[in-house]
Amino acid sequence: MSLDFDDPGATVAFTLNGEAIALRAAPQMRLSEALRELAGARDVKVGCNAGDCGACTVLLDGAPVCACTTALGRCEGAEIETVAGLTARDPQAQALADAFLRHGAAQCGICTPGAMVSAVALLRETPRPSEREVSDALGGVLCRCTGYRKIVEAVMDAQPGAAVFEGGVGASVARLDGRAKVTGAEIFGDDAAPGDALVLRAVRSPHPHASFAFGDLEGWRAAHPGVVAVLTAADVPGLNRFGVIPGFIDQPVLAEGEARFEGEAVAAVVGEAASMAALDLGGFPVAWTPLSAATDIDAARAAPPLHPERPGNAMCRGHVARGDAEAALAAASVVVEGRIETGFVEHAYIEPEAAWARRVGGRVEVTCCTQAPMMNRDGLAAILGLPPDSVRVIPTAVGGGFGSKLDLTAQPLVALAAWALRRPVRMTFTRPESMRVSTKRHPARIALRVGADAEGRLTGLAFDAEFNTGAYASWGPTVANRVPVHASGPYVVPNYRADTEAVHSHCPPSGAFRGFGVPQAAAALEPALDALAERLGMDRLAFRQLNALRDGLPTVTGQVFESGVGAAACLDALAPHWTRALAEAEVLNAGRGATGAPLRRGVGVASGWYGCGNTSIPNPSTIRAGLKGDGRVALHQGAVDIGQGANTVIAQIFAQALGAPLSAVDLIGADTDLTPDAGKTSASRQTFVTGEAARRAGAALRAALLRLGNVSDAAEIVLEGGAVRLVEGGALRQLDLAALPVDQDGYLLQVAETYDPPTGPLDADGQGRPYAQFGYAAQIVELDVDLALGRVHPVKVTAAHDVGRAINPVLVEGQIQGGVMQGLGMALMEEFVPGRTDNLHDYLIPTFGDAPPIETLIVEVPDPHGPYGAKGLGEHALIPTAPAALCAIRHATGAELRRLPATPERVLAAIRAAGG
Repeated sequence: MSLDFDDPGATVAFTLNGEAIALRAAPQMRLSEALRELAGARDVKVGCNAGDCGACTVLLDGAPVCACTTALGRCEGAEIETVAGLTARDPQAQALADAFLRHGAAQCGICTPGAMVSAVALLRETPRPSEREVSDALGGVLCRCTGYRKIVEAVMDAQPGAAVFEGGVGASVARLDGRAKVTGAEIFGDDAAPGDALVLRAVRSPHPHASFAFGDLEGWRAAHPGVVAVLTAADVPGLNRFGVIPGFIDQPVLAEGEARFEGEAVAAVVGEAASMAALDLGGFPVAWTPLSAATDIDAARAAPPLHPERPGNAMCRGHVARGDAEAALAAASVVVEGRIETGFVEHAYIEPEAAWARRVGGRVEVTCCTQAPMMNRDGLAAILGLPPDSVRVIPTAVGGGFGSKLDLTAQPLVALAAWALRRPVRMTFTRPESMRVSTKRHPARIALRVGADAEGRLTGLAFDAEFNTGAYASWGPTVANRVPVHASGPYVVPNYRADTEAVHSHCPPSGAFRGFGVPQAAAALEPALDALAERLGMDRLAFRQLNALRDGLPTVTGQVFESGVGAAACLDALAPHWTRALAEAEVLNAGRGATGAPLRRGVGVASGWYGCGNTSIPNPSTIRAGLKGDGRVALHQGAVDIGQGANTVIAQIFAQALGAPLSAVDLIGADTDLTPDAGKTSASRQTFVTGEAARRAGAALRAALLRLGNVSDAAEIVLEGGAVRLVEGGALRQLDLAALPVDQDGYLLQVAETYDPPTGPLDADGQGRPYAQFGYAAQIVELDVDLALGRVHPVKVTAAHDVGRAINPVLVEGQIQGGVMQGLGMALMEEFVPGRTDNLHDYLIPTFGDAPPIETLIVEVPDPHGPYGAKGLGEHALIPTAPAALCAIRHATGAELRRLPATPERVLAAIRAAGG
């Protein structure tokens, strides 16, 4: 009997992972929703609900389909397989899961179920696929973390073979949380809420700038059965503001009378799940009065201030000066001007923001995807008018962050509702909602002048940048102050001036995004360095090698590092690849020119550097550990793993310092009730800062154990079989754990160690010690440009990165490859236009087919402060990519790109402007 698709209570029967089930629901319900909410298959992840991201891919009678665009009724009598069922029952899927773990192909893990399911369908048809076949078969799955290369490698190596989960510093240990990612068992923000939770939806401004007034809210609520409450700014019991930087906590939880960007929340509607799913907010009683909107920097400067205390909409300024830049430029043998404009860039993490909250007596607990649990806790406490210890934040797995999930998003709304209503409340952003309201990479307008002497040494640099920081501060002050420190690149510049200004506009807030403004600055500087080298008749790589920062030489803030400066080492590592790439390009271009082919090969190189952690302010992390009665060790570490591998790397560092196997350590992840403050996951700080705290905690616990056993530091600690044995010189001593007292946390021994990197304040000219260390990078981009169409095709990227010490080499490679692909996206295709590109169909990010081979060169120049010499990495991975791509386009065509991204029409216009 055929289904009646108009019957809201039809029964749809099918087989799910080998078991017959029947769901009573409307046949037109999305299969993804039916599987997750009715069948409990939370391994099916949802990223877009539009068939754009592929995270929800399942097998329907053996064929991969997007569950979010498949009607439940279509599955009547069908067989459906999800990643959980496949990895539980299918040896081929199990082998694939092992390969994903070996290759580090799952980073944050939100896209992994879709990639795994798509790969299984391919492998059933083609057991030994080519790289092209893998890319084609998985082309409908978007990944924002891995850069795709690790996934391709894993699918091509889908053979049985266990991953390694043991090893200390320097070992490519598989992610300790990796198994949950590849089986779909990982719990992300939208997976955690209880089934009986109320659902919250926000009423948002349809205008970039408007005043508004509410009508009869209570009457509207009463007229809509199932709607429990409507909340406005008047219902916020504490501070109706949130933010992250003192003096710039300016964004309202719910706007009061005026909305300053399209998508700003003005009210929250809370109700029963079924009612909220069917609710049309189009009739919500709010009257809008559109006002003039300033959406670019020039218009914003002339507009009335968005915030009265910031005249001219100038949020803040940054400044660094050393020597006399103007005099140096006047005396230089060669001076080049550089300019670049960049637009908004969207984080485009595949997991939309999600949170749920409940009230527990006089406390509120918020479970959410976040990069900064302690900061979230303190912000929520202020909003609710509670002391911080009355708020608990429990992070879920984070399906990509890159900076935007530092800010409060859904958390204040669900916390407010749960506190007021005394019922669990959940909220998950839709994809358009996420892209309209989440923070963006700052649009920038940069102009610089850089000079060199006749021998090719840089003599002076003058740098000016304006940033569109949007309606509210977010991390704008950090960008404005970090960029002047970094705008010189990792080069010696004796005379320097850099000034930045962040300007408010009626746009979504700009905030933290992998690099905090440094990628934009590098995109302006590096092409100018190419022009300097060419005018001096120097090789472009050699020019950079000559000017590279080295040990003992001052940075533009006057900071001198006696060791650990890896800028030159990265450039040196590229030298043979540079020679090869240039030679190949010359041969290719000569052949293409002879045939009249419009393709030209270009080769570009660029450097990057990035200071780890906060700029010139405290940046501590604390790690706690305890010996349990069963002889195992609990590691309380609050560093949120957003895919970069903190859970694994920090545990490796701790185990190495303890002198015990990694398998003896039980990880207790971030939870503001259970873990001390490890600081936010941002600014490439966790491996360096929290890693050093972990090293100290491991060493402290080791020392305590050795004291108990009255043995020397040379003794070996053996933790196995519920016992602690100390071995020294052939003698064995076993600790009597039963005789040791148990502390208030249930531990026999407990340690806590904090590390705060040594930094210092900057003076009025930005001179001082802003960071304890920098990480360094250099990359070569090889690409083809179609002179007739302006299309750019990346051919290869070679990335040399100084990480100090590679704690886990396979995770290092994954971070670099993912950063490279984000950098290529910024260079060639990504530009968010408010109101127009709020989905993953119109906003383009790189796909499997866009990912060129990426050769990773791990450089290790140890840092004296880092754990075992390690430095940060996450931010550095994309900083040189877009600049190197611009330099490669210039090399191929002579064209100067003044606007990113380098879309075909812009490339073609630049070629024509250059006379090509």
